[in-house]
Amino acid sequence: MRLILADDAVLLREGLIRLLEDAGHEVVAATGDAESLIAAVAEHQPEIAVVDVRMPPTHSNEGLRAALEIRERWPAVGVLVLSQYVEKTYAAKLLSGATEGMGYLLKDRVSEVADFLGSLERIREGGTVIDPEVVKQLLARTTHVDPLRTLSERESEVLRQLAQGYTNTAIATNLHISLSTVEKHVNAIFDKLGLPATPTYSRRVLAILRHLDG
Repeated sequence: MRLILADDAVLLREGLIRLLEDAGHEVVAATGDAESLIAAVAEHQPEIAVVDVRMPPTHSNEGLRAALEIRERWPAVGVLVLSQYVEKTYAAKLLSGATEGMGYLLKDRVSEVADFLGSLERIREGGTVIDPEVVKQLLARTTHVDPLRTLSERESEVLRQLAQGYTNTAIATNLHISLSTVEKHVNAIFDKLGLPATPTYSRRVLAILRHLDG
């Protein structure tokens, strides 16, 4: 099997190279950043790219974004994402398309050598390998509906106006609706976001913070 490894942790990367070569596989390239990974895939067209989630320059989600690019540009290349944690947004995006020949495992699974090598074989054969913990967290994500997603299109528009600092009167002018309609939308936003009336805090501020956080 021809593979490319992408992980900025040198010791882990070298350890994986040794493990894979001892198992009879060929590591055609090993990189430490997403840009080099994409270039290596373009040059070598491996059977599988093993990709870490966090890589330079920001060490956030460069690896997952590179995995999405590989899936789009080279669909015949299998992708195995390795991570120390579950990055829910990009994991969900990665798994929302065709999942043939791809996997998402937490790094502690690599210590189970037979399972790790078996996962690579399944991916090469077009199978899907998803860590049980990834499934658990994604299911938890989808079963707890984000309140922002329950807002209507007009309510979302009103909330965006609130976040820009406009008063109800200004929002009515901007959106060409009556002041009473704006007030009804604002109250509906408070209700859907679970912000009951109380003298201890401003629901308007909390709604804006919820919008900015989302």
